[in-house]
Amino acid sequence: MKTAAEYIALEDKYGAHNYHPLPVVLAKGEGVFVWDVDGKKYYDFLSSYSAVNQGHCHPKIVDALKKQADVLTLTSRAFYNDTLGDYEKYITNYFGYEKTLPMNTGAEAVETALKLCRKWSYQQKGLAPDTAKIIVCDGNFHGRTTTIISFSNDPDARDEFGPFTPGFINIPYNDLEALKEALKDPNIAGFMVEPIQGEAGVFVPDEGYLKSAYNLCKQANVLFIADEVQTGIARTGKLLACDYEDVKADILILGKAISGGVFPVSVILADNQVMMCIRPGEHGSTFGGNPLANKVAIAALEVVKDEKLSENAERLGKILRSELANFDNDMITLVRGKGLLNAIVIKPKDGKQAWDVCLKLRDNGLLAKPTHGDIIRFAPPLVITEEQLMDCISIIKKTILSF
Repeated sequence: MKTAAEYIALEDKYGAHNYHPLPVVLAKGEGVFVWDVDGKKYYDFLSSYSAVNQGHCHPKIVDALKKQADVLTLTSRAFYNDTLGDYEKYITNYFGYEKTLPMNTGAEAVETALKLCRKWSYQQKGLAPDTAKIIVCDGNFHGRTTTIISFSNDPDARDEFGPFTPGFINIPYNDLEALKEALKDPNIAGFMVEPIQGEAGVFVPDEGYLKSAYNLCKQANVLFIADEVQTGIARTGKLLACDYEDVKADILILGKAISGGVFPVSVILADNQVMMCIRPGEHGSTFGGNPLANKVAIAALEVVKDEKLSENAERLGKILRSELANFDNDMITLVRGKGLLNAIVIKPKDGKQAWDVCLKLRDNGLLAKPTHGDIIRFAPPLVITEEQLMDCISIIKKTILSF
């Protein structure tokens, strides 16, 4: 068996250097725990960027994958299959929409939403061809495709990847006046927003922001598009983060935990007036809506309801934020989040920064990762118990005090 250093060297030699992972090599996962190649056990406090909300290798989800894998894995959409209709009925009823369009990854779902929004603007709103604009927010993270990075203001995402796709207007996040001003443009087709900006450091907008933004969009005949790839599927303490303000997006984007981290699955959901703007042959994916994905997603969504993961996330998130906010130290300067999507802002001390804190957390048996240099995201699987959470809080406090 190879050592951790050998596994890391293999990736470094043969893989593109497009990530900067924490130096730990994982070999096994179960529930809230992962184990490295040396057998050391850790709490997972990232959940694969909120893809494993149901915990690692949830038996019900894995069983659905195994059973379907023995029967039929892929038909493409050239033919009907005996799993897709059931899945489409299940997920539309689950989230309260009339239609769904299945894809594979979060970025594909975002691209699909953008295309659908533009289609709707020409067919239903009556915009002139190729004039549609979509409003987005600074600090966003919607994926890594060329179109998506075109409206990112993260230099790492953009630099030397141009030329960029036109048709987007950037405004500050959590700024209703800026949105109101941008909506004066008659060629606006949609407003795409994350209910909480995850990659920006778990930036939670002001209460009422989403509802007011939705109302402004309705007044301007503009589609409200919610990217809930990271915030959806119970992560924030509600099934969807938009549920906190009773906002039903015109286009809802989901991915990650919709499969419990077992298989790449994503969807967009919309009602008929919007979704029926796309006709046969105009958009699709070879793997979108494949039998494995359909069975896995149904199982994963059943787990969310059966195990009351939204309620668990809401209750334990309050405990986590309260414990960390009342922790007397000079290194954690801010604690924020909703449900079990949380972050702390780290003030450097004696030359030690958030990355060093994460290395020490790893040594103490908890895995987390910095974002934007000084922010550490805390997002454990939603199956975590209160006892396990308190153990993790002890690890975090012990780690911070060691600095």
